[in-house]
Amino acid sequence: MTLPNPAELLPQMARALNAHLAARGIATPRFIGIRTGGVWVAQALLAELGSDEPLGTLDVSFYRDDFTQNGLHPQVRPSELPFEIEGQHLILIDDVLMSGRTVRAAMNELFDYGRPASVTLVSLLDLNARELPIRPDVVGATLSLAADERVKLLGPAPLALERQVLTPAS
Repeated sequence: MTLPNPAELLPQMARALNAHLAARGIATPRFIGIRTGGVWVAQALLAELGSDEPLGTLDVSFYRDDFTQNGLHPQVRPSELPFEIEGQHLILIDDVLMSGRTVRAAMNELFDYGRPASVTLVSLLDLNARELPIRPDVVGATLSLAADERVKLLGPAPLALERQVLTPAS
């Protein structure tokens, strides 16, 4: 299976997001990318939309439910939200949706900042391997991988997808 080119997915995602927002009467959404790949996708999507809206960034490391098992990632940085969360329509952007645990962590963090009016989930890829009932509202492509495969987003520019095969622990 050939992985899709993110540059080819972004125009379709921008159209789908515009249609989603129009259908819900949302005129001024606030964009938030989940670090790191989600921020790259958010930047590319904002460029595709021709928007100069400020971009919030979330680092959900402390909110993950596997924090005690996996430890702290060495590149943890603070989240930056240059706007209020309370009452806002948020566009939450991630690169690859797999189990749904990263998105759950992001929503927990967002609600610590306030109660948004709505949250729209945008994902470049949906790997159709959820452990939680979380689905994107806008998705670039849906893939099914073998149990030992993962997809990694390379960036920030140009964006590219790389297939990785997990090696068994010895």
